[in-house]
Amino acid sequence: MSTTALQMIYDNYTGADREMLIRAYHYAEQAHTGQKRASGEAYFIHPCAVARILMELGLDSATVAAAFLHDVIEDTPVTEDDIRANFGDEILGLVSGVTKLDKIVFKSREEEEAENFRKIFVAMAKDIRVIIIKLADRLHNMRSLNFLSKERQIKMAQETLDIYTPLAGRLGISQIKCELEDLCLKYLEPEAYEYLVENIHQKLYERHNFVDFVVKEIKNILDESKIEGEVFGRPKHFYSIYKKMKAQNKTLDQIYDLTAVRVIVNTVDECYEVFGKIHKRWKPIPGRIKDYIATPKANMYQSLHTTVVTNFGQPFEIQIRTFEMHRTAEFGIAAHWKYKEKKAEDTAFTERLSWIREVLDWEGGLKDSKDFMQSLKTELYSNELLVFTPKGKVISLPKDATPIDFAYAIHSEIGNRCVGARVNSKIVPLNSTLQTGDVVEILTSSNSKGPSWDWLKIVKSSSARAKIKQFFKREMKEENIKIGKSMLEAEAKHRGYNLSDILTEESFAKVSEKFSFFSQDEMFASVGYGAITVNQVLFKLIDFYRKEIPKQPVYRGGADSDSSGVIVKGMGGLLTRFAGCCNPVPGDEIVGFVSRGRGVVIHRADCPNVKSLEAEEGRILPAEWAGGGGGRFIAGIVIKAKDQGVALSVLTAVVSDLRLMITGVNSRFDKNKDAVIEANVRLNGKEDIDLLIKKIRSDERITEVYRTATK
Repeated sequence: MSTTALQMIYDNYTGADREMLIRAYHYAEQAHTGQKRASGEAYFIHPCAVARILMELGLDSATVAAAFLHDVIEDTPVTEDDIRANFGDEILGLVSGVTKLDKIVFKSREEEEAENFRKIFVAMAKDIRVIIIKLADRLHNMRSLNFLSKERQIKMAQETLDIYTPLAGRLGISQIKCELEDLCLKYLEPEAYEYLVENIHQKLYERHNFVDFVVKEIKNILDESKIEGEVFGRPKHFYSIYKKMKAQNKTLDQIYDLTAVRVIVNTVDECYEVFGKIHKRWKPIPGRIKDYIATPKANMYQSLHTTVVTNFGQPFEIQIRTFEMHRTAEFGIAAHWKYKEKKAEDTAFTERLSWIREVLDWEGGLKDSKDFMQSLKTELYSNELLVFTPKGKVISLPKDATPIDFAYAIHSEIGNRCVGARVNSKIVPLNSTLQTGDVVEILTSSNSKGPSWDWLKIVKSSSARAKIKQFFKREMKEENIKIGKSMLEAEAKHRGYNLSDILTEESFAKVSEKFSFFSQDEMFASVGYGAITVNQVLFKLIDFYRKEIPKQPVYRGGADSDSSGVIVKGMGGLLTRFAGCCNPVPGDEIVGFVSRGRGVVIHRADCPNVKSLEAEEGRILPAEWAGGGGGRFIAGIVIKAKDQGVALSVLTAVVSDLRLMITGVNSRFDKNKDAVIEANVRLNGKEDIDLLIKKIRSDERITEVYRTATK
């Protein structure tokens, strides 16, 4: 395979481009020396295969060089500085855009993947070639998926179907899109795939003479009209047939258009002329005529589609397009490089990238990576609805879009000043659902106070939702700060904390690392206008507070108070706090640590932190529980299991059975991908914590359970 990649360099590139690509080839080969793929083959086979896919698409030399080098930063000792020194900033930018975020630690695999896609998408907005490399990378990985475990096969196939295939579709690269979809079907629905492989080939063979007849008839139409062109049959890919069978609840025997005939001519006028003459020759089926020349798809795909009933009484799909449209349909965005046309300005290329810039506009309003991931999925699948302005301009919207979505698709200010809408000349509610072909007119007012918060529940497009949030962020900043702060204070109080205690410079710095806030006011405002949720911020603050600041207050008191809960010998009248690191409870052996300016902090005698403080002479004091330690208190426990849902269900079941109460819970995954549940439970005595741990431990699905800080 590597020899083939070298040969393709010689066949497709000349001069400095060829020399640079040969250097990139050998540089990557050397960097990956000794590395193996899951198949046991040399790892270098993979970057070579990715580069070959891109060369087949006709990509420029910088993109192909980046394909050879796309894994060296992540998987070898090669650094970014090395790439810059040897190949320059352009190729480094492409390689960095594709490199995974392996140096960032995330709480979960889902968060890592979401942040990875966010980075890729922002990078591709700067340079579209990043995602083309990524698509080629994913295509080769899917081709060799059989060497991975079944679990990883399903996971990668589902991720590919969710993100990569719609991305390829939006970029118009049907060659990659169709192959990826078929490969996903192979691993997600293996029985259906095998059935289609076996039966479709047989049916295509049976229909071979019929397809030849249709092709011959259309060629006669071209000859009679003195139109030069090509006519050929093309089998539809398995996934498109599978989707049709599922959507229409049909068997394979009931699907007649397994093959589409394509007619390719020179001009748009010839497309429509052939279109009319085919309808004269065979009757079209109503509702199956689509004019994507007059109204192109979002990825700039253009073609005339019609399904006709032939002499044999069978429906048959015919697609008619120009040679230029055919190139765009097959290669999509890659046609910009494969077919270099002498144009002062490639407007089609610019239009095809406009949706990416729109996504970048609303991406700034989404602080959370998983929110961005969900919005991106919605956007990728969304453009199924074509409506018109009163002047005839076509606007592409998500399915079930409303007039509000339409207004923001025209312009942000039109959306902000929207007070009503006419659809097909009739006044309609703003939450009405639009249909393809509707003519929509937006009514605006200069006196409008702007969008309503309720609109966020109505709109379907990520773009409209982001623009509404941007309005609230910009126009209501002071109010948002007050609202957000009030929301955080209320939720913190509900969870047993004071916001002023848990929101410190250090804890805010941790939150800012995650969400890139410049100030606390920006954080409050983001909560206030809905860019992030209260719990996204609060969980981060509480998590830091519990781990870094051992002052979680449970009791107050001293030696002179029987109701205080504890007696610190030789020390009376001081504020007494209980350490959050070990959460001592009545019945535990305890000691007091004299904290400068903060009274006495009560620790369990076996707390690891106490051992590190013993060297500080005179600051460790004996302590005991007052009055036998009666009253309610909180203890912390840690539960580990392979499955997060199992750990949570066992915890809640045992707590309920013992008639206790969970006051706080936090979940994460450790480095071994095991679920870790950290919980605070309100108890009545030390015997409760012992019984709680015993009952949880008795469930064979739990791998480990222990009191906080006493593992």
